[in-house]
Amino acid sequence: MKEATLLAETLKPALSKRAGNINKGPGSVQTTSHQMESSLVNRDKSPPKKKKTPSKPSMLESGDLFEATTTGANREVSMLFIKFAEVLSEKAAADSSQMKELEGILKEARNLECYLKEKKKHLRQTLALISDKLQG
Repeated sequence: MKEATLLAETLKPALSKRAGNINKGPGSVQTTSHQMESSLVNRDKSPPKKKKTPSKPSMLESGDLFEATTTGANREVSMLFIKFAEVLSEKAAADSSQMKELEGILKEARNLECYLKEKKKHLRQTLALISDKLQG
C-alpha cells in the first residue's frame, strides 16, 4: 500500500506534464514516457525512507495525558459521590423528621382513642344510672 502511494506520488508530476503536452504531438508523449521511466528508476536508487519510531517523550506525554485524564475523572467521581452523599443525608434527615412527625401524630391518635374510650365508659355509666332511676 505504501509502495502504491509512493508510485502515485512519483507519477503525478509526470502525468500532469503529459496532460499538458497532449496537444503538442506524439514526440512529446514519448519524452513523457521516458521521463516516467527515469523517475521510476531514480526512485529505486534513492535510499529508503526510515519510519519514525515513536520516541519516549511522546509515550511519556501520552502516559501523562492518561494520568491527567484519570486524575480528572477521579475528581469528578469524587465530587459526584460527595453530592450523592449530601443528597442522601438530606433525604435521611427529611425522612427522620417525617418519622418523628408521624410518631407524634400516632401518639396523639392513641391519646384521643383513650380519651374517647373513657368518655364512652363514662357515658355508659351515666346511661345505666339513668336507666336504674327510671325503672325503680
